[in-house]
Amino acid sequence: MTADLTNGDEGRRAGRRSRALRIAGLTLAGALVLAVGAAGWAYWQLNDNIKSVDINSALGDDRPLKATPTPTASAEELPTEALNILVLGSDTRSGAENRALGGGDSEGGRSDTAMVVHLDPGRSTATVVSIPRDTLVTRPSCPLEDGGSTAIAYNSMFNSAYSVGGPVCAVKTVESVTGVRMDHYIEIDFAGFAKLVDALGGVTVTTEEDIDDEDSHLTLEAGTHHLDGKQALALARTRHGIGDGSDLGRIELQQQLVKALLEQVSATDLLTDPAKLYRVADAVTGSLTTDTGLDSLTELTRLGRSLGGLSADAVTTVTMPVVPAPSDPNRVVADEPEAGELWESLR
Repeated sequence: MTADLTNGDEGRRAGRRSRALRIAGLTLAGALVLAVGAAGWAYWQLNDNIKSVDINSALGDDRPLKATPTPTASAEELPTEALNILVLGSDTRSGAENRALGGGDSEGGRSDTAMVVHLDPGRSTATVVSIPRDTLVTRPSCPLEDGGSTAIAYNSMFNSAYSVGGPVCAVKTVESVTGVRMDHYIEIDFAGFAKLVDALGGVTVTTEEDIDDEDSHLTLEAGTHHLDGKQALALARTRHGIGDGSDLGRIELQQQLVKALLEQVSATDLLTDPAKLYRVADAVTGSLTTDTGLDSLTELTRLGRSLGGLSADAVTTVTMPVVPAPSDPNRVVADEPEAGELWESLR
């Protein structure tokens, strides 16, 4: 009789363990389904954030040749060939956030910041060349979405290309000025830059002189500062509160910010913090416009992974050599032959 009771108790305990294991298994399976669903939703959301422009189709074959042919690579292999990317910071006021950060309600937008990013073969070193927006150039005729085209403009400010013809005209003007083929195009607006800095936890910069700029609303004493997104954007836009008040002083601050961002990304282990990784990805993709070659999360991730060995110390920042324009002391023109030699070195 005792043996029968013992066997009954063990049977009931075994049954309870079996049910508990089944419940645990179902819970784990449910969690996995939810995780996969959440990951799928996140991927769709981030992918859907990205806006793109088909620059290759718009410009056709009337462009500089690629510096090197793109080698055939499998999906698992990361690209390592040289690459030139035009990166624009747009001062568009579209949307409430951009209007608030831009300090105005003006329509349209301009290329507030223009950088040609040249990635050397192997992707372990890079050169970032800033083009002053006040540079007078010959703006080529650019195709428009309605099938028409803009007229050639002489002694036109560089940043007017974006205003009259958007990303397509910005790329064509850069290629006309430099003779360098832009393999890709990336544009980020005010709100996107500020959100990116905040998502990374801010950036640390050191200013060599006091800054007090009424236009960018930034006041900083000389020294080291940890800036949030709004402050970093104000620093990138500071012009009249530093140096001689020209665009060249602002470019130096922007180049400093580029290196600070690279250092912050390197110091932040995003792979161990999925929540922060999502915030960074959402900040980047939510305010991003690219060419169609980079308009998916897959392609952007592949580009990012190929830059895994690129440190801030391996990035050289320079400004296109310029001199005051003979026609207008408030404008500049390319200083030749130095400017041409710089572009030749990238080609």
